[in-house]
Amino acid sequence: MSLMPAGNTMLLIQPIGWWPANWSAAGTQPLRRSRKSKTTLPRCSQNGRRRLVLKSRKRSAGLAAISQTAWAHPAATASMKKRILRAAIHEIIVRKEDGGIGFVMHWQGGAHTALQSKVRITEAGHYRWNDGVDLVAQISQLARIIPDRQIARLLNRCGVVTGHGNGWSEPRVRSFRNHHEIEVFREGELAERGEITLLEAAQRLDVAPMTVHRMVTLGRLQAKQVCRGAPWVLKAADVAEFAKNGGGNRPPPSDAAQQSFDFQ
Repeated sequence: MSLMPAGNTMLLIQPIGWWPANWSAAGTQPLRRSRKSKTTLPRCSQNGRRRLVLKSRKRSAGLAAISQTAWAHPAATASMKKRILRAAIHEIIVRKEDGGIGFVMHWQGGAHTALQSKVRITEAGHYRWNDGVDLVAQISQLARIIPDRQIARLLNRCGVVTGHGNGWSEPRVRSFRNHHEIEVFREGELAERGEITLLEAAQRLDVAPMTVHRMVTLGRLQAKQVCRGAPWVLKAADVAEFAKNGGGNRPPPSDAAQQSFDFQ
């Protein structure tokens, strides 16, 4: 080995054939280590996976004990319990099954829990406390004769409740109509269809409303009613024809035991 000047620098000249003996051994060691690592990598990965699973299970068991203690603590709030559930549950799968609803809860750590709720699923427009009534059709018909405030009063008198068990109010009826795309009641809508209420029929016949109701009950006047307690609706043409035939001035009943009085 010798040094030769080259301008401002020095060049290192290495004789041909000179090579340290330990360099060859040092160069082959990384190759041997690479081959060895390829053979031991699957074994290490499997062992590492087992250790991770055991460590995860041990950690989940510890968290379960801590969560149970925190859940049963007297100072635990609802928000804290929600956070515990969100941390413990990975996902919940809900299926509609025969006779109820099926739940499959996937917990953190890989455990699963299957549950089934015996809840009767009703069709759209029906409510659980009275499945025999189509609430959508009923409110659709009521909205053609009375406004939302009166609809809420009528449903409350009939004992009908919402899907959450609450009573009806004007905003709830409005929200129900908007959800089911039911038009709101308009003033003058009955007149456009040629219909009148029982009170208007009594005014046209110049009788009491109970008299018109009795005529409807006897079948002398045709009227329709959406549900029990709803206003009666009559055709204006039928009321006019009834008045033309003298139906409004009903003669007194003939009874031999009834006495008559003459007033001067």
